[in-house]
Amino acid sequence: MSDHGPGLGVRDLLRIGDYRQLLGGQAVSDIGDGITFLLLLLVINELTGSTTALALMAIAEAVPHFTVGLVAGVYVDRWNRRTVMLAADLLRACIVMLFAVAATAELLPLLYVLGFAQASVATFFRPARGAMLPRIVSADGLPAANSLTQGSIVIGTVIGAGIAGLIFGTFGSGVVGFAIASVTFLVSFAFISRIGSAVGAIRAETHVAERKNVRRSMLEGLAVVRGSRVLGGTLLAAAVSMLGLGAVNVLFVPLLVNDLRVDPTWMAGIELAQTSAMIMAAGVVATLARRARPTTVITIALAGIGLCIGLLSGVSAVWQVIIILFVAGWMVTPLQAMLQTIVQTTATDATRGRVVSLLQASLSTASVTSMAIGGILGDVIGIRAVFLGAAVIVLLAAGIAFLLFRGVPRPATAVVAADPGGVAWGDTEGG
Repeated sequence: MSDHGPGLGVRDLLRIGDYRQLLGGQAVSDIGDGITFLLLLLVINELTGSTTALALMAIAEAVPHFTVGLVAGVYVDRWNRRTVMLAADLLRACIVMLFAVAATAELLPLLYVLGFAQASVATFFRPARGAMLPRIVSADGLPAANSLTQGSIVIGTVIGAGIAGLIFGTFGSGVVGFAIASVTFLVSFAFISRIGSAVGAIRAETHVAERKNVRRSMLEGLAVVRGSRVLGGTLLAAAVSMLGLGAVNVLFVPLLVNDLRVDPTWMAGIELAQTSAMIMAAGVVATLARRARPTTVITIALAGIGLCIGLLSGVSAVWQVIIILFVAGWMVTPLQAMLQTIVQTTATDATRGRVVSLLQASLSTASVTSMAIGGILGDVIGIRAVFLGAAVIVLLAAGIAFLLFRGVPRPATAVVAADPGGVAWGDTEGG
């Protein structure tokens, strides 16, 4: 691992050649993901006009995170991670081009199969990237690097969605948009290919996963998490928080449109409030990490987000929503960055891919469960009551984090000592 001194900031990171290539590939592929996801929904809506059809695609995109993703982590800990990322980019480029061919009423079932395949490939790319990052950036730079990752996801999604909407509105089909998205993955391939192959290789002295079958390797990754108070506390608190946040994501639009009677033209401004705060927060994560333990940041951020959700349950005007989301945005990015930093600095190089995948899987499972239950309860007890319940659950997650992290010493390699359609409350992207 590179040693670039304590407290690396954004400028320091951008001086690292391999990191610039990794960030470039990440940023371009994030745009491609943004184009692809929205364009798929627009195409399916145009072909079917059915909300059920849209929900099925959302499910097809979500399921791989807590099924294929668990197996992906095993192979990320066996294969050269740079090679995994390169193969994933090529496969995604091909699959996205096939979307253009399958975007017809006759081939609609194929579109769902391709959506599942594309999401499955992504479950290899993200853990590989998260596991390889500590080989490029020293531990004191990981908080800032992970905050840039979250900023890239937010900006890429917004840019990608804008491109998808513009192209679909102009051409009335997804062919051109899917072609552009395919090119973004090829550009990402070009960036990642400039990283040295040795960076992606797992250190030989710790690499034992090849001698074990997949099931045993998966159980070994779970044992790593169970054997670490910090890792176990991180995954548990994150998963519990998503049991609340998933419902908020799925019911946020109904709260605005059906309950508050907000004109849809406000949606862009409302989304901008949180997005802008998340982007600005990315610039202060490195400073924050020098002054507080990652575990402390996670606990405080969860408590703050829980309080914001509680306030949303009682809003009476759109300006209140905008203020609350702006405040929440300042907590979301540090939370996501510190979750990834803890995983990267606590897990060994040989198990990091599996631990990242476990984090993704636990967040996705909790989120999908919460969305399903929240959608049902929204009709039974009301949207505001669900928001209030979600606030209690997230505050419970903060309490779990406080109890499990209390007394945990600051790692010697931590930054402060010198070593994851709605609101973006949580992200299952694993770095």
